[in-house]
Amino acid sequence: MPEGRIVKALSGFYYVDDGEKVYQCRARGLFKKKGAKINPLVGDWVVYDAISDTEGFVMEVGERANELVRPPISNVDQAILVFSMVEPAFTAYLLDKFLVHTENAGIDSVIVLSKADKADQSEVEEIVQKYEAVGYTVIPTSTKEERGIDEVREVLRDRISVFAGQSGVGKSSLINRLFPGMSLQTGDISQKLGRGRHTTRHVELIKLEEGGYVADTPGFSSLEFIGIDELQLAEAFRDFAALSSQCKFRGCLHVSEPSCAVQAALEEGSLNPERYEHYKQFREELKEYQRRNKPW
Repeated sequence: MPEGRIVKALSGFYYVDDGEKVYQCRARGLFKKKGAKINPLVGDWVVYDAISDTEGFVMEVGERANELVRPPISNVDQAILVFSMVEPAFTAYLLDKFLVHTENAGIDSVIVLSKADKADQSEVEEIVQKYEAVGYTVIPTSTKEERGIDEVREVLRDRISVFAGQSGVGKSSLINRLFPGMSLQTGDISQKLGRGRHTTRHVELIKLEEGGYVADTPGFSSLEFIGIDELQLAEAFRDFAALSSQCKFRGCLHVSEPSCAVQAALEEGSLNPERYEHYKQFREELKEYQRRNKPW
């Protein structure tokens, strides 16, 4: 049977792109993976049975590399995290929180600094160096000066990408400059509330001429630490994870344990202290979330 990728799910139909055309499919039967029932998601690679030139049935869902609940999408290669330098001002705290969620979901992140032309260039360079040292690609951009546009377009090539970031950072301007005439819907995350504005639209993958897809979605609609435990939080910091094998105790949380490599790096000055402060703040937020959502 032929295979393809679900690029849209709407009103009980799954639209499967086989590389040449898109079939409107319904799901047949129950989907099971290792004994657990699953439902097809946008981004899934599926086996389908074509019953005409335009219609068919989804028969089998392939194994997923990753899966997001909000938005409901699978097999995302990367998140393009758009953060402005000004209006609103850059906030490392919020960026680190986004990075925790993408790392925990097993999704790589590319950091895009919008409105870079309006900021002090030494400040821009400081942020670039800080996050490149952690292991992230950082691209300063300016739609006014056409700065960084080609670099962002290149990182999207042949990958499935989802855009995210807080309100007012210029995601719409950037996307419209990257894809003239495409008119993607770009919802915004509320910086204050940490959740998206109410929307009813569906998730859709838009195929790019250069290869790859961009998810037409508002991005992450919740920044609460849902389904994350203390160890997963620690592991979601790349700079900590790179050192954790040198810690004396397995599962070290890098807080008060003896012979902790993260604490040692912090004292030596080789670990960014601001990132560590954010980690401690996230730990408190996680504990508070767990207290509010006890199962009993």
